[in-house]
Amino acid sequence: MQPKAALTGASALLSALNVWATGNAAPAAAAKASETETPESKPAESKPAESKPAESKPAKSKPAKSEHSDAAPAQSAAGQTSHTQDEHAEVTPRRSDEKRDEKRVLASPASPAPVQPRPVQPLSWPPRRLSLALQGGGSFGAFTWGVLDRLLEDGGCEFDAISGASVGAVNAALLACGLIVDGREGARKLLARFWNRVTKEASFRSLMLVGGFSPAGSSVAFGQTLQSGRFDPYDLDPLRRALQKDIDFDALRASVCPRLLVAATRIRDGGQKIFRNTEITADTLLASTCPPMVHCAVEIDGESYWDGGYSGNPPVVGLVQESDTTDVLVVQVTPARDHYVPITSAAIDRRLDQITANAALNAEIAGLEWANRDGEASAQPLRIFRLAAEDEIEGLAQRSAVDLGRGFITQLHRAGYTAADRWLRQTPNQVPSSSETPRRESTAFWLPPSFADTTP
Repeated sequence: MQPKAALTGASALLSALNVWATGNAAPAAAAKASETETPESKPAESKPAESKPAESKPAKSKPAKSEHSDAAPAQSAAGQTSHTQDEHAEVTPRRSDEKRDEKRVLASPASPAPVQPRPVQPLSWPPRRLSLALQGGGSFGAFTWGVLDRLLEDGGCEFDAISGASVGAVNAALLACGLIVDGREGARKLLARFWNRVTKEASFRSLMLVGGFSPAGSSVAFGQTLQSGRFDPYDLDPLRRALQKDIDFDALRASVCPRLLVAATRIRDGGQKIFRNTEITADTLLASTCPPMVHCAVEIDGESYWDGGYSGNPPVVGLVQESDTTDVLVVQVTPARDHYVPITSAAIDRRLDQITANAALNAEIAGLEWANRDGEASAQPLRIFRLAAEDEIEGLAQRSAVDLGRGFITQLHRAGYTAADRWLRQTPNQVPSSSETPRRESTAFWLPPSFADTTP
């Protein structure tokens, strides 16, 4: 406020007090007050000062009222200015935001075009590098022996990472050890020696080495008196020595050894434990093949474990995460399909074992399928192939996983060898003969009937 305006306002206040004291000019003061409040009370009706400048002239003819007349237009102008500033304040942020957006658009490069799925690169066949997922299933693991025998014979495919559970873990360790110690031919001989000895002995110990006993199957075979920790005629020492006889566990720690992922089931919470090369010992393999209804749990570093088939049979997601290659071969030995409805206790238990063994595998395959479909486009998407024993042997679901007869083991080996040979000889980009038409050819992600719809 200017000094002159302050003095004028003070004299006006004194005049008003004098008039009020005498009581002579109350109506006039009220009238003047109403004139003064009018511009403030109705700022919307008061036009800007430039619209009618002539209205301010009466102030010159009435000096007595000039103090109030000058104050009123000043207040009106102040109100108008404040109102205009508010409107300007509301508009200014919007304009500044618009200018800022314009600057960003001008400064930023042109918006990229939507990402289009890249075409699948021609499939190099047979794959030069392959990761393996080996399922467990007792004596059915001889089918995996046949598959590995043919892959090793080919010589054109290197192994990146190998996962396994139960007998699949034993096959994985035999394969890796043989490759490091004596090359591809050494691996073939080591696998053949192990399975021939198991077949020749056909003993209780042999069944435990391959994880042939299941909770249901063993209870049927040995009766309800069979309890964990009470029926263990061979204990763990003979089993441990049998594995140490065939597998050089120090060789698995070599830098050139394929990466191994051996699964076991943690009893405390049912979680999956993955043992890698430096952690794999005879006890690790025994934990992965441990049938809980036959012998006591295997303890490693204060933690107790059962058969790895309950938590991951075999681990597939972890295998893909640790693989450098995009080609993964799943060897499934436990039957997933059975067109007969079981009636007897033994048949019901056998079927429950088969469903349980494949449940975790189905879940992991479905998760990878979803990730491969909704993930970012890549030049070479993940390709998962499958060789299933049930596709090669009719009625496998009715056979027993504890059958170590030489004829049955030989049949399984021959079927695995033939399936792998046919898989290797297929033309590039051809759908594997053991699978149905792929769901999505653009991703080359092929699922077997057992992974998808089992409805006939």
